[in-house]
Amino acid sequence: MVALLEAAAQPDYPAEIGLVLSNRADAAGLARAEAMGVATAIVESRGQGRAGFEAAMSAVLAAHRIEILALAGFMRVLTEGFVRAWEGRMINIHPSLLPSFPGLDTHARALAGGVRLHGCTVHLVSAGVDEGPILAQAAVPVLPEDTESALAARVLAEEHKLYPAALAWLAAGRVRLEGGRAIVASEAANLLPSGAPLSTPHASD
Repeated sequence: MVALLEAAAQPDYPAEIGLVLSNRADAAGLARAEAMGVATAIVESRGQGRAGFEAAMSAVLAAHRIEILALAGFMRVLTEGFVRAWEGRMINIHPSLLPSFPGLDTHARALAGGVRLHGCTVHLVSAGVDEGPILAQAAVPVLPEDTESALAARVLAEEHKLYPAALAWLAAGRVRLEGGRAIVASEAANLLPSGAPLSTPHASD
């Protein structure tokens, strides 16, 4: 989330972050966003069903005129109806080279699997968990002496570069869907006009 905030603070970034939304009042990202002058909101997920939670979240997003959702540490599974409403306008980043290692504990599983390359993936969100058309991937080598934490740190460094770049492509209108795949136009991002506000849902139960 912080990487997106910092990228969007640059004058040539093709999007404005209009809201940081969390389902937890204690999410550290809320204070960071407020310190950077970005609007924040809390929609508690505890004590209400998925339909009620998503309806409340949708109302807040509409009030802030959000057009793109960028999930950042948001671990809740969204319903098919909510995902369909944001089809092509909601993205997520996952710490593996999808479709390998969806779900949790990706770095430990990569080490256990003996893969030579690991990394991260930015994808458009579909109804499945860690599924959807892939926008971008970044790979890092898996070294013989790697621990889970060392590998995670190298992947995280790539996430912080990849996610803002992929989000910029989407906000600038450079992404289209074709045959279930995401196609990114080849024009240079800094030649494109400003895009839409976006939201970075952050943290979860």
